[in-house]
Amino acid sequence: MSSNVSSSTARDAIPAEARVFQPDRLSVGLVLPLLGKGEIVADFGEQLALAEHADALGFRALWVRDVPLNSDAYPDPVGHLDPWVLLGALAARTRRIALVSGAVVLTLRHPLHIAKGAVSVSNLSGGRFILGLGSGDRPPEYAAFGQDTDARRDLFRMHWETVAAALDHPSRVVPDRRPEGQIDDAPDFHLLPRLPAPVPMLAVGSGGQSVDWIARHAIGWMTYHRDPDAQRDRYRMWRNAAERGAPGKFRAFGVATRLELCDRRDEPPVPMALGYRTGARALVDLLAAMRDAGTHHVAFNLTDSPRPPREVMDELARDVLPAFHVASPA
Repeated sequence: MSSNVSSSTARDAIPAEARVFQPDRLSVGLVLPLLGKGEIVADFGEQLALAEHADALGFRALWVRDVPLNSDAYPDPVGHLDPWVLLGALAARTRRIALVSGAVVLTLRHPLHIAKGAVSVSNLSGGRFILGLGSGDRPPEYAAFGQDTDARRDLFRMHWETVAAALDHPSRVVPDRRPEGQIDDAPDFHLLPRLPAPVPMLAVGSGGQSVDWIARHAIGWMTYHRDPDAQRDRYRMWRNAAERGAPGKFRAFGVATRLELCDRRDEPPVPMALGYRTGARALVDLLAAMRDAGTHHVAFNLTDSPRPPREVMDELARDVLPAFHVASPA
């Protein structure tokens, strides 16, 4: 067994959520796959090599999407791997970086399968996994899975509760139904392998829930990029909800942002769909402003960047990460 695998399977003392989210600090992660300009077919061997490189450079999280089906009618033409398959490979190929599902579609998968996947990835990675959950937003996809999109809000809450119970200490399985004739003596199920701490659960998007519900049940809220004024208002709304629903507890706030990093470090920022085109020096200022406004993590989507992803990662590690990552997780 390689040293990388053996080190990743030894559980680290740093909780996964603390690798990514800390009060009054901002960390930087990356969304997979990392594709260059015009690329729509990912070489996942290269993606694993880039993941190892991101780990070595000190990025704090790798985000893996759940895209069950593709269609010519959808804007995303990339053939994403099943998230649990990719997360397992990442757990074996990385050592320090947190792994986050961003997000597993909670409403289209059975919650016990999700919980089993979460326990498995957490165990394989040595406790570096955060379970990000979303509800999906494509009605035709719901129909393909035999689900009613109008029921997604209730389904999200029900499935969340089942996953949370299965990941809790002690693990407790809430059955969909009891076998006929076994109302009183049906077996009590739980999940193995046992973990020393529950897998942290993160809301990615709203899942049709109120921010108060999210603040009560999730370690934090991950949303997409908005203009600074709108994002500040959103963060204030989140903080108010956290103070009502989880007084005295830290509740994180993160943002997924598209980034096109320019060759010129002093290139001023230009807004684009869901992010910015900017140079590294201006990016430091943008991120500092986001941190000061209450953002704890930014996950950069580099897809369709005119520069090779590895080159962009190297520049971010050299010119941006040192301003925010005071010390690398052990």
